[in-house]
Amino acid sequence: MFKKLDETLEKFNEMGIPSWDILVMKDGEQVYRRYDGFSDYEKTVPLCGKERYNLYSCSKPITCTAALQLYEKGLFSLDDDLALYMPEFADMKVLNPDGSITKAKNRIKIKHLFTMTGGFDYNMDSSAVRAFKADTNGICPTRKFMEYLADLPLFFEPGTKYRYSLCHDVLAALVEEISGMRFADYVKKNIFDPLGMTHSTFNMPDNELDTICAQYRSNEEKGVIENVGKRIMWYKLGSEYESGGAGCISTTEDYVKFTEAMRKGDIILSTETIDLMASNHIAPEVDTSEMGLVSKGYTMGLGVRCPAPGRPDNTDFGWGGAATSYLAIDRKNAISFFFAEHVIGGPNFALSRGLHRIIKDCYGLE
Repeated sequence: MFKKLDETLEKFNEMGIPSWDILVMKDGEQVYRRYDGFSDYEKTVPLCGKERYNLYSCSKPITCTAALQLYEKGLFSLDDDLALYMPEFADMKVLNPDGSITKAKNRIKIKHLFTMTGGFDYNMDSSAVRAFKADTNGICPTRKFMEYLADLPLFFEPGTKYRYSLCHDVLAALVEEISGMRFADYVKKNIFDPLGMTHSTFNMPDNELDTICAQYRSNEEKGVIENVGKRIMWYKLGSEYESGGAGCISTTEDYVKFTEAMRKGDIILSTETIDLMASNHIAPEVDTSEMGLVSKGYTMGLGVRCPAPGRPDNTDFGWGGAATSYLAIDRKNAISFFFAEHVIGGPNFALSRGLHRIIKDCYGLE
């Protein structure tokens, strides 16, 4: 039945991918599980399926779910000004294309954080980041970073353009501000513990690094896949920094507990809120020239890709990560899955983004 999926995964081996792991659920039952490769750089320890992975941007749906739990409690509105909760964002400036800096006309709304339309970028070596690291001696508390980020000008007026950015890191800080808890603690209490995700965290101690699967980076220039160590690259600014956009560590089995909870609804988030999350929140006038999702028939929901209007062939919502991991939640067809890999910019990156379509094809689904 899963011949096409098997063939695709075999291609990953042919491409030199050191290891990968996939778990597919259908109608609440595990219907496919396969993993291959090694969990160490020396390729002496075969994968066992319990390895942890740096999720990078697959962290984002978890962060947005955490924030939406607070939304469900009526603790904020999507149209609220961010500055109501974080005053440092009250008087933002915008860097114009001609290099001039002017006062922002629009306020950053909380909905702009979800949809990556807040005006930020993804520069992890900005003057603000460098100052933050220096001033906090490498501790870098999540909420504190926002004071530094707010000192930088925005790159466009909030709400006018999509740009992949630190928006979800800001959202994690907002969760801290509203809940009064550290972000990692909030997620553990309200998502990981209720779902039994015992191997997942946004704040892993160094003494557990050996539980992480070997991590690599694809070097197109050299034509090799190179060892880059087991730590989160770029996005872990300091010992207390919990990146909502890229800081989660988890296992395949744990993450599927999350995808299934979101598929079923009324477990960690109501079905009504999941409907809201998985629907289009990009207005027609928003510049989407940098949104690669558009060419594939998707748009942006509240922190997840979702089907673009008029594209009934796309039935899933979800996201992907820099190390090639990928998730899809398909409520129409009662499917969810998580594909784990640890190669940043892997040569199979584009192919991995087609796994949901392949799984549907295996079932003969439109």
